[in-house]
Order: sequence, then C-alpha cells, then structure tokens
Amino acid sequence: MSFGLFQREQRSLFGEILDWMLTPLLLLWPLSLALTWFVAQGIASKPFDRALEFNLQALTQFVVTRNDVVSFNLTPQARDLLRADDSDLVYYQLVDPRGELISGETDFPLPRDNETPEPGRVLMRDDLVRGDEVRVAYTWLARHSDPTRLVLMQVAETKGKRSTLATEIIKGVMVPQFIILPLAVLLVWLALVRGIRPLNELEQRIRARKPDDLSPIEESFIPQEVAPLVSSINDLLTRLKISLTTQKRFLADAAHQLKTPLAGLRMQAELAQRETDPAEIRGSLQQIARSSTRATHTVNQLLALARAETTGRALPSARIDLAQLVTQVVQDSVPRAMEHGIDLGYDGPEQLPEACIIDGNPTLLQEMVRNLVDNAIHYAGRGGVVTARVLVDRFSGVQILQVEDNGPGIPANERELVMQPFYRALGTNVDGSGLGLAIVQEIAQQHGATVQMEDTYPEQLQRRGLLVSVRFSPPRGDDD
Repeated sequence: MSFGLFQREQRSLFGEILDWMLTPLLLLWPLSLALTWFVAQGIASKPFDRALEFNLQALTQFVVTRNDVVSFNLTPQARDLLRADDSDLVYYQLVDPRGELISGETDFPLPRDNETPEPGRVLMRDDLVRGDEVRVAYTWLARHSDPTRLVLMQVAETKGKRSTLATEIIKGVMVPQFIILPLAVLLVWLALVRGIRPLNELEQRIRARKPDDLSPIEESFIPQEVAPLVSSINDLLTRLKISLTTQKRFLADAAHQLKTPLAGLRMQAELAQRETDPAEIRGSLQQIARSSTRATHTVNQLLALARAETTGRALPSARIDLAQLVTQVVQDSVPRAMEHGIDLGYDGPEQLPEACIIDGNPTLLQEMVRNLVDNAIHYAGRGGVVTARVLVDRFSGVQILQVEDNGPGIPANERELVMQPFYRALGTNVDGSGLGLAIVQEIAQQHGATVQMEDTYPEQLQRRGLLVSVRFSPPRGDDD
C-alpha cells in the first residue's frame, strides 16, 4: 500500500516550523480544558462545603442528652431550612453509640469502619444516597457521661449546585479560549511570515543577479541563523569564480596553441596547391604531416589535462602496483626512444610487495608516467639517456617515482612556472605543447602526491639534466 499521496515531494521550512509550533498548542488545549475542569470542581466545592459544614454545626445544636438518653429536637423552622433549596436535596441522620437511628434517614450510608472517631471534628466525604451522588459532612458528638460513647451526626447534600457552578466556570474559561486559540494561530502564522521574509528577500536578490555575477552575497542584512548558509554560498561562488577564470584562461591558451599548427597547415596546403614541382609538393606534404602530428599531440595533451582536472576524483580507484605500471609504460615507450636515438631504461623492482601497493586510478597514473617519460625523451636529444626508477621504503610504505634525463634541464627559477599549462622553459628549441608537466602536477595532486624537480648532474654547466620525483604517501590502513 502506497502513502505517496500524503508525502511532500519537497520539505517546506515554513510549514515544518508552523507544524512544530501549532501541534503542541493543539495538543495542550484539551489537556488545559481537562485540568480546568478538575480545578473548577474544587473551586465550586469549597463554598458549598463550608455551607454544608455550617448546616451540620447548626443541626448539632438540636441534639439533647437527658439521663444519658440522646434525643433530637428539630424545630419546624429548622426543617423548613433544610428543604429551602430548590436545586438540591438535603439529608441528615443521627445515630446513637449502638448504631440505632435516633432521627433522620434510615438508608443513609455510614462512614468507613476503619475511621477513628474524633469528637467535634468535621469530616467530608463523597457518597451515594438513594442513587444520587452527595457530599457528606459528618462528626461525632460526646453526649454521654462516658466519653467513649459517641453519637454520629451526618448531613448530606446532592451536587446539583456544585455541578452548575463548575459548568459555569468551564464555560467562562472555554469561551475565551475558542476566541484566543484561532487568534494565537493567526499571530503565529503572521510571525512566521514576517520571520521568514528575509529568506524570501535573499531569494529575490539571488534570482535578480546576472548569470556572470559571481560576487559574494552581502551578509549585513541577513539573519544570524542564515549567515552560515550565506557564507557557504559565498565560498562556493569564490571557488566557482576561480574555476571559471581558470577555464577561460585554459581555453584562451588552448586556442592560442592550436592557432600556430593550424595556420601552418593552411599555409602549407596553399603552397602545395600552387606548386608544380613534385619535389616541392612532397616537401609541403611532409610539413603538413609534421604540423598535423604536432596539432594532434597538442589536442591529446589538452584532453588529458582536462580529464585530470575535471574528472580525476570521480574516476574509480584501485590498488596499483606502481613498479609494474612504470615497467609497462617504459616498454611501450621503447620504440619512440629508439626512433629518437635515446637509451631508455628502468631501474627498480619488477613487482612491489603487497605492503607497498598504492591506491589510485590506473588511467591517470599511466598518463602521468607517460608524460614524464615522453618529456624526458623529448628534451634529452639524440644520444641521450633516460631512466625511470621506482624507490620503495619497506618500513613506511612510501614510494617514489623518478624519471631522469641528461638533457639541458630546467633552471631553478622556472621550475614552478613549468607546472603551469602552456609554459615552456626559455632557451629550448624543442617542439612541445607546454602541457606535459602541468598534467603530471594535476594527476599527482589528485593522488595526494608531491612533485619535486632537481638537477641530475648539478656539477655540469651545459647539460645538467632533469630529475623529476613524484612521492606517494602510503595507502590508508597500511600503517596500522
């Protein structure tokens, strides 16, 4: 059975606050009426109890003892007084110490047997006389020479006047509540409308913003309770602004980098169309092929950097053998190294122990290692040496990936700059997109690793080489 008809698709803060305020009020209202009823019963009984006690004291004056014989000499005026009330009936009874009726009603109930008689003390109780609920006032009188022989005097009155008075009290309380309760609900509703108005104004201010307006929301005119939410939104806007600025710069740089090879392609195509010499046409086609290869490489690098920046955290993670991954990349890069006359090698274990496996995304880590190796092959030059290395600390589980070459290296003052997209070190005549080390930096950050660059041969002046080290932290849980 589905209860979807009674479920809210979206929670309303206004409705929820209203529910939490009105529900206790509506639940407490019947309880208030019940308590008022009990209090009204007590209030209504007090004056009538005092009157009933007064009647009892008055009737005791007509109890006479002669020669230890108790009699009740009730005057006609006193009898008329007992019958003067039109709304209630009054009963009385006088019983001697032996329990024999002296005067009054024969079917008047006696007090409980466990009560200890106290001469002269007036007691009250609720009872039934001839099926009617009555209030009874009773006392014991010492009218004999023997103080232990006590006469019981009782007066009872039905509860008509008491019920009437209690009802009037309840009416006097309930009628104002029937007016006050809807008024209270209305005031609560108006207070909530006024209290939630700043949220509506905040919503209107946000909706009125232009799409490109990422400035922080003014916090001086919002309630204190909403300030943390607005602060979080401002923080999000700041991060979004930085991200959009980075993307705009990235797109501008990408367009600039692609413009050069595309312009070269167009120029070579136009030259080839005008040439009639087959040798010149062949040279133009070769140049077109080189420009096409350069443009393809730039596009692939741009896609790799975009994938690392935007989806790196969303890609699945697995436990990876870093040594095996680096070995595979080196093997795949051997043909390219041989084409450029590079001595490419690997130094390190063939396979890591179980305790040194890292957590990461295989695709991004392969891209990072491939960019390091390609960058080293690119700049080492013909006859150069490139070595990929994996170092492992078996105690801490820290793994270090190193790729070194004997190329011209990178000056210390430019090592932070080359981590930025499209920046290329000064004084190099090698073609490239300037994205390789930026991709390495981004993927390393995605995996919580750090990148460090230093000279391979610091004692040399011309070909210092470059040693890039990527330091990985041990997997979570391995140090327990």
